[in-house]
Amino acid sequence: MMNNINQAVLLLIIANVLVSMKGFKDYSFLDKYKFQVGKVLSGEKIRTITSGFLHVDWVHLGFNMYALYLFGGIVAAILGTPNFLIVYLASLLAGSLYSLHFHKNEPYYSAVGASGAVSGIIYSAILLYPEMELYLYFIPIPIPGYIFGVGYLLYSIYGMKKQLGNVGHAAHLGGAIGGFVFTLLLNPSLFVSNKVLVIVLAVPIVLLFLFGNKLKNL
Repeated sequence: MMNNINQAVLLLIIANVLVSMKGFKDYSFLDKYKFQVGKVLSGEKIRTITSGFLHVDWVHLGFNMYALYLFGGIVAAILGTPNFLIVYLASLLAGSLYSLHFHKNEPYYSAVGASGAVSGIIYSAILLYPEMELYLYFIPIPIPGYIFGVGYLLYSIYGMKKQLGNVGHAAHLGGAIGGFVFTLLLNPSLFVSNKVLVIVLAVPIVLLFLFGNKLKNL
């Protein structure tokens, strides 16, 4: 199966592994390039990108790269490699920018990981291939991709409100929004061919923009 992997997907996986391994061994490297609100606001904008190639451990890295492997090929096959890279990087940046917005009053908030970028790729794949069915280990029946997509967004919104665990829920959510928007920009025919799905996936995004600022006050 690895013989058929898209070259861009493979290169991104290799880049994530190599940069993350450097961070595992050298904390000063991790600290220099991780996402941190205060540092970004003080001018170190490069952290919004570099943080997406760093991970805290092998489990974190492995989970994200496996998801990229599963869904990245779908996006690359349908949109083409250049557009796949656009969606990936735009989602990464969208995740960082939304985290920056949501945590703007927390200068020491920090995060690493490709989760924002991968979330965008997952959402893009669902838009492009709505017939997709996902098998989750704790559910014995396949889950339609669009159900997973909406559920993922709602969980991320809930996680942001409750600050669940050591997880960058805001980056997940921002990345998913980036993947959604840029996939539609690159393939506007989806507005016609998958109109209902576009509306269903857009609802939680619209609600977020309308009420997102109130999450911490609920």
